[in-house]
Amino acid sequence: MARKNFIREKRIYCGKEWLEVDIVPVTNMPEARKKKGKESSQTQKNLNDKRSKRRFVQIANTNFGEDDLHISATYNEAHLPMTLKEAEKNVHNYLDRIKRRMKRVTGQDLKYMLVTEYTPDEEDEEKAVRIHHHIILNGGLSRDDLELMWSTNRINWKKAADREYRKNIDYIGFVNCDRLQPNENGIEGLVNYINKRKKGCKKWSTSMNLEKPKEKKNDHKYSFKKLRELAQTPEDKTVWRKQYKGYEPTKIKFEHNDYTGWSCYLRLRKVRD
Repeated sequence: MARKNFIREKRIYCGKEWLEVDIVPVTNMPEARKKKGKESSQTQKNLNDKRSKRRFVQIANTNFGEDDLHISATYNEAHLPMTLKEAEKNVHNYLDRIKRRMKRVTGQDLKYMLVTEYTPDEEDEEKAVRIHHHIILNGGLSRDDLELMWSTNRINWKKAADREYRKNIDYIGFVNCDRLQPNENGIEGLVNYINKRKKGCKKWSTSMNLEKPKEKKNDHKYSFKKLRELAQTPEDKTVWRKQYKGYEPTKIKFEHNDYTGWSCYLRLRKVRD
């Protein structure tokens, strides 16, 4: 017979360095189901958006770190795309150029996460304005060369180091490439920056060769009583170091629901030797 109410621990391993843990009640209480059914479409939209951003961080922390890069790319008036479809074609052509160059220079395959931000035109939804792109990608190529390829020119790599040559390149718009700087939360800060705009729309996609976070569930590790006790000392990291040996907690968050009780979210970082 299935258990009606229990605490589930879900571990999400994000590569070798990061571990996220959800400790949440699983319940079949009618009150909880009723409340869930009454959630507004806006509430559900906000929840979906929160989950999407969290998934983005998990995938990014799984695949990218301090040796990797972030590119911001915009459009000038001469190359401003009229539609989102046109902008997506531009950025994927750019990624193809990077892919070929990276394979030739380093022998590596390109790995990336792409976010395109835009605002739909009020009069024509097919049009998009203020389009720009953010790309997180693996390192290997120089930042100067990555910026150079955001152009309409076919690059003469024998002249690429020449400043005068670079000045005469027909750039599609402003482009800046910088190194990722992970902190105690990985690159969550960068993701929050990318998603800072409240208005407008965002689309994100990834290369097919990214490693996926690995999940592991345990329905017997915690009890309701134990979780209540832990919630009384939310800042105490000692217990979590014991529970998840070899990891240091960097984020601890408890939440309380009137129907289901306490839940806890953890982010932990592998302790380096």
